Amino acid sequence: MDPGTVLACSLSFLIGAGLGTFSGLVPGIHVNALASFMLAFYPSVAGFFGEISGPENAGTAVCCCIMSASVVHSFLDFVPSVFIGAPDSEDSVSVLPGHRLLLAGRGMEAVRAAAAGSLVGTSCAIALAVPFQILMHSGGREIMESATPFAVAAVSAILITAQFRRGSGPAGIAAFLISGAVGLGVMFLPIPSYGIAGEGSLMFPMLTGLFGVPVLLGMSSAGKIPEQEDCGNPEVARSGLRGVIMGCAAGWFPGITATAGASVSACFMPENKPEKFIAAVASIGSVTAVLSLVTLSVSGGGRSGTALAIGKIAGDSLSGIASETFMIILLAAAASSLTGYILTIGSGKLFARIAGSADSRSLSRKVFAADVILVLVLTGPFGLIVLAVSSLAGFIPDYFGTDRTILCGCLLVPVILMNLRAWTPLSP
Repeated sequence: MDPGTVLACSLSFLIGAGLGTFSGLVPGIHVNALASFMLAFYPSVAGFFGEISGPENAGTAVCCCIMSASVVHSFLDFVPSVFIGAPDSEDSVSVLPGHRLLLAGRGMEAVRAAAAGSLVGTSCAIALAVPFQILMHSGGREIMESATPFAVAAVSAILITAQFRRGSGPAGIAAFLISGAVGLGVMFLPIPSYGIAGEGSLMFPMLTGLFGVPVLLGMSSAGKIPEQEDCGNPEVARSGLRGVIMGCAAGWFPGITATAGASVSACFMPENKPEKFIAAVASIGSVTAVLSLVTLSVSGGGRSGTALAIGKIAGDSLSGIASETFMIILLAAAASSLTGYILTIGSGKLFARIAGSADSRSLSRKVFAADVILVLVLTGPFGLIVLAVSSLAGFIPDYFGTDRTILCGCLLVPVILMNLRAWTPLSP
């Protein structure tokens, strides 16, 4: 690459890391929204980078910025999940184990586990990116697409079977279906989602209600949050590698999101090791952030908003195996993973100092109020209705003794019904 392109891509990586830090630490601001913003203002952004690298390389620089933001976001979004209880779509099931560690004075252990898991996930995904391209171009794509409905059904069956092992099978089925009904309403009903800041995603109030609000209200009786100790990095490398396996499935099969993949992993995770579960969740989210680029280069379709934005900008330059544009963006992902790890540890220490001097009752009330305000600002009054309905469904596991991961029916049920509809012949 010429010096201008190197400079433009380096600058775009730094800008993307800053954007990913912002979206990762601020609840309700997803990196997909930032990608959509950059796509909307692409001519201006490309003009800026074009002055440095030349017009022909401006698009690659913008893509590096979006990828950098996506990877850094996948690291940092665990910090508010642990200390605030506001989940992102990729880590919603980690809220409860994260708060267990927080209330035990081990909040930094949760953050370090997430950072280590994310680093393992991105490192493995980057190493596997080109081999996966070769595999998909050799006929693997058709096999994966035909296996999608069976994979989604298998994930659902595993989650429900786990509830029967806990002795709460009927309640688990009910929770799965109720959360699925909530997900169907959010995804397919014409519910307005215009807030003060414009149109937002109803996924935020849905996931906050299902996974965040019950945890926050549970904290209101926990008393003062203990001082947070930092005992160094936990031994979670194997859990991160396990997350890589599930992340590969989440990166290829539509509907099996990082949350659903983490839920399946939870069925095989010991409950007394929350830090290992968190590492697996983090690894899955980071793997999907990188492998979405591979999926895009093979099929032309994206599994996330960031991948779709990159696809629209890069176009055919991503096609083939190990194209120059693909490798440059992959290099940006590698640099972003190291940056994300450092930023996650640093921001975790800051949040830990604040949490260590806070009372859980006061903190939970303030965070709950902040979540309500965020929902109103981002999605409007109908978002508050979604938050209230989702919160009612979110208390089902606490009341009936089911595993909270069964609430991932909010994502799986819509996909199952869409596949059933695709199998059903249309009436003449």
